[in-house]
Amino acid sequence: MRKGLALVTLVSLLAFGGMALTAFAAEKGLSAAEKAFIKDAASSGDMEVELGKVAQQKGTAQEVKDFGKKMETDHSKAGEELKALASQNNVEIPAQLERKHQMTVEKLSKYTGADFDKKYMADMVADHKKDVAKFKKESKKAKNPALKQWIDKTLPTLEQHLQLAKDTAQKVGVKMK
Repeated sequence: MRKGLALVTLVSLLAFGGMALTAFAAEKGLSAAEKAFIKDAASSGDMEVELGKVAQQKGTAQEVKDFGKKMETDHSKAGEELKALASQNNVEIPAQLERKHQMTVEKLSKYTGADFDKKYMADMVADHKKDVAKFKKESKKAKNPALKQWIDKTLPTLEQHLQLAKDTAQKVGVKMK
């Protein structure tokens, strides 16, 4: 009887220990979805920085130039924090923009004057709507504590950017839906 009880106890301890180790690994590591989110967020943020620089050069309205400067500053800061988090978790961030983000930079860079202002601001409204939605969704799903903390810290800034983008877009004549 004692052998049977000892065996059951040992099996229970091993099973519990395995579950605890699995839970610990899941909490500390990053899932494939979390890694993909980090890579996309990094590329999207880098696109915001690049477009912010373009807006400062090509924008005609001062509000557009100011918005571009804010994008460059805020997304650079968030990007550095995200890259540090990625590095700590052995996630390699590509040095170049994802193709979809590079195409957006190239497309918007072709515009000049008031056309640039309108196209850029319309894109910024649409992009920040998507980003806010992605961040809200990922905040609910994220298991990694450091990633969740970064998302929850960054989300209010993205929401502010969205509101500022809407306000600036209206000022330069973008028809809002």
